[in-house]
Amino acid sequence: MSTTERNKWVVLVLVCLAQFMVILDSTIVNVALPSIQTDLHLSEANLQWIVNSYTLVFGGFLLLGGRAGDLIGRKRLFLAGLVVFTVASLLNGLAVNEGMLIATRALQGLGAAFVSPAALSIISTTFSEGKERARALGVWAAIAIGGAAVGLILGGLLTQLLSWPWIFFVNVPVGIVTFILSLRLIPESRDEHAERAFDVAGAVTVTGGLMSLVYAIVKSETAGWTSATTIGFFVLSAVLLASFVVIELRSKAPLVRLSIFRVRSLTTANIVMFLVASGMFAMFFFNTLYIQKVLGYGPLKAGLAFLPFTAGIMVSAGLASRFAPRVGVRPVTAIGMVLSVVGMLLLTQLPVHGTYVADVLPALVLTSLGMGAVFMPLTLIATTGLADEDQGLASGLFNTSQQIGGALGLAVLSTIAASRSSSVGGSDAEALVAGFHWAFAGGAIFIVAALVVMLAMLRARHVARIEAEAVAQPVAV
Repeated sequence: MSTTERNKWVVLVLVCLAQFMVILDSTIVNVALPSIQTDLHLSEANLQWIVNSYTLVFGGFLLLGGRAGDLIGRKRLFLAGLVVFTVASLLNGLAVNEGMLIATRALQGLGAAFVSPAALSIISTTFSEGKERARALGVWAAIAIGGAAVGLILGGLLTQLLSWPWIFFVNVPVGIVTFILSLRLIPESRDEHAERAFDVAGAVTVTGGLMSLVYAIVKSETAGWTSATTIGFFVLSAVLLASFVVIELRSKAPLVRLSIFRVRSLTTANIVMFLVASGMFAMFFFNTLYIQKVLGYGPLKAGLAFLPFTAGIMVSAGLASRFAPRVGVRPVTAIGMVLSVVGMLLLTQLPVHGTYVADVLPALVLTSLGMGAVFMPLTLIATTGLADEDQGLASGLFNTSQQIGGALGLAVLSTIAASRSSSVGGSDAEALVAGFHWAFAGGAIFIVAALVVMLAMLRARHVARIEAEAVAQPVAV
């Protein structure tokens, strides 16, 4: 392997390490919530905002972060995001009351919104289209999905052996080391031909619209879908996003060049990711509840129960990166979705007096193998065939689809599960499990919808360039 090739893979390690922290912090806090609630005296209503303040700002600023990288430099934005994320992690661990923790979690989400799209666009501009990029994105996909499962494990380990602040402190040395190495080793890139003018009105309306949408989705879990608050924020979101479209059509230097949606592969990948994430995020959430509340596992044991899921993701993402260029990205993605749906349907059969090995493990393994085979090709489809100056925008769009889809799916399926549980008689465990069944079925429906959309919208000609370049290009080893 030449020095140039070696440096590329060092860049990949660094950006994946940063992305790992970002995804990790989406789930690591979940198993620590009871401890945080006790220490900081949080109410049940405010406890959700330890998670949601991160999701709200992360989802709201992703698109802005993606385009900012194209304009001011992807490395520069990546480093700035690392600083914000690392400092916020330290402040999270030092929080002495709920207000401070919620505020610093929001700051952490802002750092994540800069890091994540910048990291993905760095990969897209560093690795050539074809086999090389497919391999890099295979690693990226494994880190992106595996980080969520590892977050549950690490959260349980640190909370049980040390204390909850350590789930945030662990990011500090990792962030510092990643920053120092990235400063030296990651090359800078940006759109040199773009106007340096910044679309302030577009940035304000799209960020405000996305944040209002995420807030409405999150708030619906407690206030209800028909409450004045929820409806009001949905209306506000619609007005702001409509205003954003008008502004972008008239702007000389738009934040989002709307013509990018004429690229069928990018548009399809974003819609499909939105639907897949809607079902996938809920799978984590309800499985964690079943394992802890029904099977009676503690935080550490519950986290370890997701180790097979992480292993399955690593294996299938690696296989997908090898086979997608040869077999085709569409067949590999479709197979992954079918496996995921089968896994979700198995979860609809979870019994009240079940066991982990007999009832949970088979579904986890199938779902993990499916998801690894879905995320890598979708990322490849969403970022291939575009000019380098659009990579930040494409990355921001793709990450936004994932986060908004996940928030929407979790809110919808949580509402369905709660409604079903309240209408079922019997013990608390029986009511809970009945609600979980409906939630898992809803998750399966989301993924089936994603499969239908992909088959209907994406034709062989739309991915021909990806597959042709992958077959033609040799890969250094």
